[in-house]
Amino acid sequence: FLGRLDAACAPGTLRGMSDPKYLESPPHLSTMPPGIPYIVGNEAAERFSFYGMKTILFVFMTTYLASSAGQEAHLTSTEAREAIAWFVASAYFFPIIGAIVADAVLGKYRTILLLSSVYCVGHLFMAFIDLPPAMLEATLQPKGWMIAGLLLIAIGSGGIKPCVSAHVGDQFGPENKHLITKVFGWFYFAINFGSFFSTLLTPWTLSHYGPGWAFGIPGILMALATVAFWMGRKVFVHIPPAGWGYVRQTFTGDGLKTILKLLPIYAFVAIFWSLYDQSASAWVDQAGHMDRVLFGIEVLPSQIQALNPLLILLFIPLFTYVIYPSANKVWTLSPLRKVMIGFFLTVLAFGLSGVYEQWITDGMTPSILWQVLAYVVLTAAEVMVSITCLEFSYTQAPKQMKSFIMSLYLLSVSAGNVITALVNNLTKDEAGNSTLVGANYYWFFTALMLVAAVGFIFVGRLYVEEEHIQGDEG
Repeated sequence: FLGRLDAACAPGTLRGMSDPKYLESPPHLSTMPPGIPYIVGNEAAERFSFYGMKTILFVFMTTYLASSAGQEAHLTSTEAREAIAWFVASAYFFPIIGAIVADAVLGKYRTILLLSSVYCVGHLFMAFIDLPPAMLEATLQPKGWMIAGLLLIAIGSGGIKPCVSAHVGDQFGPENKHLITKVFGWFYFAINFGSFFSTLLTPWTLSHYGPGWAFGIPGILMALATVAFWMGRKVFVHIPPAGWGYVRQTFTGDGLKTILKLLPIYAFVAIFWSLYDQSASAWVDQAGHMDRVLFGIEVLPSQIQALNPLLILLFIPLFTYVIYPSANKVWTLSPLRKVMIGFFLTVLAFGLSGVYEQWITDGMTPSILWQVLAYVVLTAAEVMVSITCLEFSYTQAPKQMKSFIMSLYLLSVSAGNVITALVNNLTKDEAGNSTLVGANYYWFFTALMLVAAVGFIFVGRLYVEEEHIQGDEG
């Protein structure tokens, strides 16, 4: 059956799947591929939209959420942490679906363009949260628009994630593959360039103009991101889809072997994401109980998150051109060694937040500068784990599995947020508050990360690395 299906859906047999006016393999270049600026520009605008929306979710859910009649319908901190974790988990689950559609049927370019449209509609629904009460009574209530919008954003943003990062790698051939590491660094730079400005602007917009504009502006940026990507269509390398036989190739033989090799790595990475993504919920909650006055200006709790992308912009060149080269002279930093170090830094970051929470419990009001220190440590961990895993996942994936392996890595983000959601759900009392009170909540996740970091030492030693680049022989 798979053989007949493969023949029916092989590359070029479906109308529009193989287009002679587009490049289908990397050109012989030793320089940067011409499509990269369009991808990087798209990523900066898309990340502005996603992080701008995500940044204000906790504050919106716990402060602004109301019924169509204007009555308060706020969630507790525990309920909001759980809801955000489920949203992020779903956003990082849909990459599996997007990857299969891209690699088997539509190709990466068409999949990205199609799901970006779904993404835009999701942002539009979020903006409808602020409709006049009379219109809300005739349609969905604010909570209904929020759920519908977040679902569409999860489908759109999740579906394109593995395709965009794999599409970056597809632009390179054997002659310029040495530039891949640098490009993934700048790709991540674009992510944080966009998220830095959105993390500053959307909380301010929410406080001054309400949810409609705060959620609407990220939607406008997502529309611009889609246009930027479409503009690069004639210079992109379009790797044709493999047909449904791709499913058989993926889950048998070398494909299955690759998956089974990577799953233990990604299981440990999931613990990292469980802690890291709580900077958008638990750390925002903690910031609300700290002294946030800096240089005479009171910073909003959500705006503290802007430290992360700002630090990323500084850390990427620092790590790429200073720290990694210097460290390699003493101890070779393989990708998995970088990840291991990042895990231990995450232990330190969450341990610091546990100390701060204990200070708050004892009636103190610590300066927000203490949380800045935790962000510095967590961001260093992110550089060593997230950027490394992006490149590592691409190079370890066989040529027709690039999007799928990227989605498998992104599934670790989903799994990490499921862990967070379940912890908040299972420790919730009748009033909707967690029984992991105060610093105990932070110590629980710190201990979990420490166990994962120690265990990863042994798993990393057993892994044998390979490399698969588009255009290489074999």
